[in-house]
Amino acid sequence: MDFNLESLRKDAVEIAGIGGDSTLKFFQKSFDLEFKKDQSPVTNADRNAEMLMRNAIKSRYPDHGIIGEEFGRERDDADVVWVLDPIDGTQSFIHGVPFYTTLIGILIEGKPEVGVIYAPALNEMVSAATGSGCTLNREKVHVRQCDKLADATFLTTDMEHVYDHGYKEQFEKLLAETRIHRTWGDAYGHMMVATGRADFMFDPILNLWDAAALLPVVKEAGGSYFDIKGNETVTTGSAISANPALKSSILSYFE
Repeated sequence: MDFNLESLRKDAVEIAGIGGDSTLKFFQKSFDLEFKKDQSPVTNADRNAEMLMRNAIKSRYPDHGIIGEEFGRERDDADVVWVLDPIDGTQSFIHGVPFYTTLIGILIEGKPEVGVIYAPALNEMVSAATGSGCTLNREKVHVRQCDKLADATFLTTDMEHVYDHGYKEQFEKLLAETRIHRTWGDAYGHMMVATGRADFMFDPILNLWDAAALLPVVKEAGGSYFDIKGNETVTTGSAISANPALKSSILSYFE
């Protein structure tokens, strides 16, 4: 079955804008905060944004599936499935830090083909569709040239998760080998790689709604998106976005 990826990308950009812009009504203002069973935070801004995006998708594509962090799965066996994370980086959001994002990934027959990363508080919209390249606010972007870890800017979301998931040794070795490390984390870190502002980002654990948007964006920007075994996937949990020239060097620390 053929799908118009560019049309899906345009709609995903618009729908991410609807969801992301709705969060600005709450950002650095008043919102309701709760904690889920896994102790991760959620706000009424998350739920409101996801519901707005779901409604927009259903009105345009009633036969498509949806998987969202806050409201679960609908028609997830459909050929086209939209994967939503209304606020990726909720910790940033609740602390008034603008590095949170709204994510949309589109799976076609199970494969990530379209990705949108929108940072509403920064007015940065990154989008990609397979074969069409990657744009930041409609301008083409590409990973920057870097072929040595010694020259690389290395990002993680936070050290606590890295240590808790058993990567303390690998992290500290990479830290010693790279030029600089920063915690511009969550999806924004992967966006930094895709837009040529950092060289690699490591996440020890991701859910599908965290990852589905990232692979098309990074890949279409000329980067590599892979797990700690080197596989290009959004389903195994771990994720690294990088300049392709750094891939083998990074993976050598996870052998």
